[in-house]
Amino acid sequence: MKAKRESGRGDGGFISGVFILSVSTFIVKLIGLAYKIPMIALLGAEGMGYFNSAYEIYALLCVISTAGLPVALSMLVSSSRERGAYGEVRRVYRSAMTVFAVLGGIGCAFMLFFSDGLARLIENPAAAPSVAAIAPALLFVCIASAVRGYFQGLCKMAPTAISQLIEALGKLILGVLFANLALKAGYGIPAVAAFAILGISIGALLSALYLLLLKAIHTHREKMRLVPTEQKDAGEGVVVSLFKIAIPITLSSAAISLTRITDMALIMRRLQDIGYSSAGANAIYGSYTTLAVPVFGLIPSLITPVALALVPRLSAAIERGSAEGQCSVSDSAMRITVFFAMPASVGVAVYSEQILSLLFSGEPEAVAVAAPLLSALGISILFSCVITTANAILQSYRQTTKPIISMVIGAAVKIVSAYILIGIPSVGVWGAPVSTLLCNLTITAINIYFINKTVPRTGSVASIYARPFLASVAMITVSYAVYMAVEFFGGNMLIAFAAALVTALVSYFLFALVFGAVRESDMLMLPAGSRALDIVRKTGLIRQ
Repeated sequence: MKAKRESGRGDGGFISGVFILSVSTFIVKLIGLAYKIPMIALLGAEGMGYFNSAYEIYALLCVISTAGLPVALSMLVSSSRERGAYGEVRRVYRSAMTVFAVLGGIGCAFMLFFSDGLARLIENPAAAPSVAAIAPALLFVCIASAVRGYFQGLCKMAPTAISQLIEALGKLILGVLFANLALKAGYGIPAVAAFAILGISIGALLSALYLLLLKAIHTHREKMRLVPTEQKDAGEGVVVSLFKIAIPITLSSAAISLTRITDMALIMRRLQDIGYSSAGANAIYGSYTTLAVPVFGLIPSLITPVALALVPRLSAAIERGSAEGQCSVSDSAMRITVFFAMPASVGVAVYSEQILSLLFSGEPEAVAVAAPLLSALGISILFSCVITTANAILQSYRQTTKPIISMVIGAAVKIVSAYILIGIPSVGVWGAPVSTLLCNLTITAINIYFINKTVPRTGSVASIYARPFLASVAMITVSYAVYMAVEFFGGNMLIAFAAALVTALVSYFLFALVFGAVRESDMLMLPAGSRALDIVRKTGLIRQ
């Protein structure tokens, strides 16, 4: 009984932490979308091309430096704390901070000294000032990641959430301010883009300063407990342990980041190969990455905390050796993921023009370019979400190399298909979202194969995919009929889309119950699921 009570408290604490990060992630994503609106108005599609080119280089180096290390640090801190080795906690943090600072410093120097070469490498030499301007952010983010990993190891998620908000708000406010000042000073578009992206660097600095201050306060409060023990210095061992845990996670994350930066280089180069000017290719790339890609990435980021909340339950079932429990939890993870991702995928594919027109009402030309591309990307949302959950399932079984295999193969498919398709004049930039779909399909198929080989039993295709698909098709049919009716009777696009959105939300949930796309066990695994289940049971439609 005692073990069960402790487990319950652990799950509750974990889920509450995931909830905090979910809210933070959602707000940060909204700020990111809001940030794009004034940015594209100030910089135009050409300026956003320079901005996004520099950002993708930064993002790749950032993933290499920080993707797996904060997770590894949190695991080591948690392990030391659990043993009561508080002096070891301090040594782990100090060793990790040294590693983070060195990696961040090297990455920052690399971007500063080779900004011209990096910009030429991606066939966008005018992006060099932007590459140099964002370079300091890499150092600040590495330092912030070390402190975040420390607090996460102590099961404190609020510092991570708040620091992310500080970074996002700094980027928004300072980026817009600096871009305005540069425009008023009469600088050219490449320089204005560099001033705008400087906001990211300063936002990252503010986030790091907040975390360091919080860490100093926390250490002062805990100084009686965080005293050195009689253990030998374990700095070298800590570094080895950090990299041993972090490298598999980093490799799988880097593979996806590499596909994004490859997208950038291939779009620019291959569009010029088929007759576009450098400025024209940059404008198309800017529209695609500024409008379509952020909307595409919003839903998968919200699925991540749901998948994380399910991982401890699957790990517990594996530890118990319960084949039935493993099957139940992994199937529920997939059903819940598909339950939310399927209608989002269909909705974005159908309503891409309406979504972008509302978000970027002042940029009709960019919307005209990006909306069809977002429709194609919308199909990939489902598979991107499934990849997140599938990776979590495999990692629960400590099959850390299998996600790397699927990611690398998917990245290869992405590179080859993008190179071929974008270079076909009749296809052009459409090759980018199509190659993303092929990449995600490949990764999903391989991961599902691995899961079928790893999990004792897996659910049927009908229960996981077919029923949500039927509910989504029924939902979008009813929703689009409402949209057309409201527009026909004189409603503007905003009113028609709002009516369609409300109809979609209500009708999908009803159709999901009718088609049996969600079960009682699924709802019970979500935060506040029992309360929602009590309400749904009154309809008599929910399956056991």
